[in-house]
Amino acid sequence: MIQRFASLRMLVFRSLPPRDARRPCALTIGSFDGVHRGHQALIARLLATARDHGLLGCVLTFEPHPREFFARRRPSVDAPARIATLRDKLLALESCGVERVCVAHFNDRLAAMPAEAFVRRVIADGLLARHLLIGDDFRFGAQRTGDFALLERLAPEHGYSLERMPTVADDGVRVSSSAVREALAAGDLDRVRRLLGRPYAISGHVVHGRKLGRTLGFPTLNLRVPHGRPALGGVFVVRVHGLDGRPLPGVASLGTRPAVERDGAPLLETHVIDWRGDAYGRLIRVEFLHRLRDEAHYDSLDALVAQIARDADAARAHFAAVATSGRG
Repeated sequence: MIQRFASLRMLVFRSLPPRDARRPCALTIGSFDGVHRGHQALIARLLATARDHGLLGCVLTFEPHPREFFARRRPSVDAPARIATLRDKLLALESCGVERVCVAHFNDRLAAMPAEAFVRRVIADGLLARHLLIGDDFRFGAQRTGDFALLERLAPEHGYSLERMPTVADDGVRVSSSAVREALAAGDLDRVRRLLGRPYAISGHVVHGRKLGRTLGFPTLNLRVPHGRPALGGVFVVRVHGLDGRPLPGVASLGTRPAVERDGAPLLETHVIDWRGDAYGRLIRVEFLHRLRDEAHYDSLDALVAQIARDADAARAHFAAVATSGRG
């Protein structure tokens, strides 16, 4: 099935392409959570090889993340906090120049598929891979038994060339999704920016909420977090894209809203400073600039309103300082 995203020009398949849409390709495979600088270097190498050999550049990724899948079945497995939504991952892949992405549904059948069968059914027959580029830690197949050595042994039989991408490092530390998650958990947005090569952001369509912010004098634009465990949490100075053709200043809370409800699902609530308008259904992108504080519970709505006002003032001060320093 081909999936269309209004904001994407890239071709996205929610399975292997149908036979009439399969084309010889240069392929890479992985979860690509965050599409960090290591991923970007791998994709740049892949696309250069694709151009040199007249192939399509193709990425095979998975939804849900395989470790999320196993965590639902095995309490001993710890699911990673999710860096990016599927939409944001696809947007980042497109920005790297990827022509097509196949999003494989990671399920029991795929988890149990032997590594050699995965090479035959998915890599060779399903995607017509003529060149395969993988990261240095890539494992695949049931029990993660597939590795570079197996791919190398099967390459002559299935007609693909094989290449392994070395590690990309930042100040001597490996650039990885785990490193991005650690920096997000610490609220170190400067390090996150270095690892990603861009500011951290979440995009989505604005949905209706409880309208509490409006009654308190601080209306918010609400984005659902489609996975249950985002890698970032707290209150932040943000910049909002997608409303008036220019980025707008704001303050945002990402989490479960302990101030107003218990056991809430994760939600991104953004108050756009000095802006009023109807944004329901609009696709926006919230870019995180500076962490202000943790989420907190308040004994009264008055206390909550006073804290939101302080947060908005802190955001204004941040943008004023940036403007004065000329950092943009």
